[in-house]
Amino acid sequence: MQYQTILHNITSSNDDQLRFISPSKRLSRKVSIAASGAISLRNWLSGVSLLTLIGALIISGCSSEHSAGKDEQTQQDKESAVNKPLHKQVGEASWYGPGFQGQETANGETFNKKEMTAAHPSLPMGTMAKVTNLENGKKVDVRINDRGPFAENRAIDLSSAAANKLDMKKDGTTEVKIETKPVKKKSSTRKSSKKKLKAKRAKLSN
Repeated sequence: MQYQTILHNITSSNDDQLRFISPSKRLSRKVSIAASGAISLRNWLSGVSLLTLIGALIISGCSSEHSAGKDEQTQQDKESAVNKPLHKQVGEASWYGPGFQGQETANGETFNKKEMTAAHPSLPMGTMAKVTNLENGKKVDVRINDRGPFAENRAIDLSSAAANKLDMKKDGTTEVKIETKPVKKKSSTRKSSKKKLKAKRAKLSN
C-alpha cells in the first residue's frame, strides 16, 4: 500500500512537470514560427521594394528617352519647316539682257545683266528663288526685282548672267523649276538702337 502511494506521488509529480514543460515547448515553437514568419515577411517586403525601385528606374529611363526623342523630333520639324520652300512652280524660263541694260526695273532698281536677278509675274519683290534647269540639272539663285515675262506660257525671265549659269542662252528658253526660299526676319534691335541714338543726339542739341 505504501509502495502504491509513493508511485502515485512520483507519477503525479512527473505529470505536473510534463504539463509545465509542454506549454513552454509549444510557446517556444509558436515564437519560432512567428519569428520565421516575420523574417519571411521582411524578405518579401524587401523584394517588393526592390522590384518597385527597378520598375521606377525603368519607367523613368523610358520617359527620359521618350522626352529626348520628342524634343529631337520637334527640332527636326522646325528645321524642316524652315528649309521647306514657300512656293514651287514648274514652267518655261526665258532671259533678257542687252536691250534692257541700265533701265529701271519694277522695284526701282537699275537693271544690270551681270547680276543674278529675275522678273516674275507675281512673286514679291526681293524674293530669293532657286531656279533649276530641268533639262541639265543646273541651278542658280536669283532675286526677284522686276515684273515679267509678258510672253504667254512663260514663268520667269532671267538676267543674262543667270541664264549663263543655267546654260540656256543658246536655246533661249528651257523648262525650269522655281522654288522660293523663306525670308529670315531681320531683328529690330538695330533699328531701335538707331532711334535711341538719334533721340539722344536731338536731346543734347537742344
